[in-house]
Amino acid sequence: MTLALRYAARSDVGLVRQNNQDSAYAGPNLLVVADGMGGHAGGDIASSLAIAALAPLDETEHGPQEALADLERTVEQARQDLVHASEVDPDLAGMGTTVTALLRSGNTLAMAHLGDSRAYLLRDGALNQVTVDHTFVQHLVDTGRISPDEAETHPQRNVVMRVLGDFDVDLTPDMSVREARPGDRWLLCSDGLSGFVPLEQITQVLAECESPEEAADLLITLAMTAASTDNITVVVADVVDPDDVDASWVSTSTQVVGAAASEMSPELARPAPDAAEDASRRHDDDEEDDEDDDARPAPKRRPWIGVLVILAVLGGLGYGAWWAYGWTQEQFYVGVADGQVAVYRGIPQSAGPLTLSQPVRLTGTPVDELPAYWSDRLDGTIRASSEAEALERAERLIDDALPTPTPSPSTSPSSEPSGSPSPSSSPASGSSPAARDEGAEA
Repeated sequence: MTLALRYAARSDVGLVRQNNQDSAYAGPNLLVVADGMGGHAGGDIASSLAIAALAPLDETEHGPQEALADLERTVEQARQDLVHASEVDPDLAGMGTTVTALLRSGNTLAMAHLGDSRAYLLRDGALNQVTVDHTFVQHLVDTGRISPDEAETHPQRNVVMRVLGDFDVDLTPDMSVREARPGDRWLLCSDGLSGFVPLEQITQVLAECESPEEAADLLITLAMTAASTDNITVVVADVVDPDDVDASWVSTSTQVVGAAASEMSPELARPAPDAAEDASRRHDDDEEDDEDDDARPAPKRRPWIGVLVILAVLGGLGYGAWWAYGWTQEQFYVGVADGQVAVYRGIPQSAGPLTLSQPVRLTGTPVDELPAYWSDRLDGTIRASSEAEALERAERLIDDALPTPTPSPSTSPSSEPSGSPSPSSSPASGSSPAARDEGAEA
């Protein structure tokens, strides 16, 4: 049994960045995501060079024993390309990129990984993160200094410790070989997705979307809805048995997205020619057509096809936005409303004029009564999957924040209700502060 891939690659600049420094490649034998860094001048170049170096692997056959070595050797070649580019143009010094790549060889997948882009595998309905982030925060998790939950909101979670860079240091990527099974669905993504969309939501999308194209489009939409502050890039790929599926389910074309689509060499990304070249070519073609007596008439234009494509795209985006909004209204978190600790439905974000949350329960505890450390936690990071769970977390926070009242010195645990004084409280005993006070007054 020889397996094949069906895949889709998508990339978006996001809501904040001015340029896209992410790049991705998807082909019949190779999947790659590269997240460039180094500022406006170098990040896009770094990710594009990585894709350009790796792309030729998609055009050759690799034996099971050769694929891993070929992939590691090509990653090193990409590093040398970055070093050379920085030497030629000093303005590019300091650039780097993450690399997460899968190279298919028969029924196995060779993987190379550097940085904090991620690879996930959905198998039998369960989603697992296959790669390990090469970040400072992940190091803290590995050494037991913080918990995985704390890592999700750590202020230094984007500090990457290992990348493919132009510095003369040999940082060996994580290399591994994975079994490919029919029905597997792979996701390769930059942290513009994984850093903003919850894992539960990613799992739901990958499990419920029928095609990689639908899943990739929806994941981009969800990251935008979650107000991702980074470039967003995803590659979704299904492992299929060509004998068991329709031929249309096996992808054969190459997809290049992100910075690499415009920065890479012409054989992998062919930008449209400028108007002057296009006009010159049309003029030459017209002269040739005049000399050709057997020239066939030009095909009729069908503008309605473009209209249908636009409507289909808009419909898909509309459905994705509607689905994403519905998901947000199933989430809850603890925040502040009317000066009180409150439970909110939704997520603490907005999409344009649309606010994605509203308070549904007030606890009655003024925020001003809480110490500053505890009130600072009411920033929407205390999440819950139900209103009851969110209320429980809010009450627990209040209990932890407010000091427990201590009994008054004049009150004894064994004191009885008024009207039935105990012997210890009588003036004659002289054993209680109250009795001594009364004696003094007398």
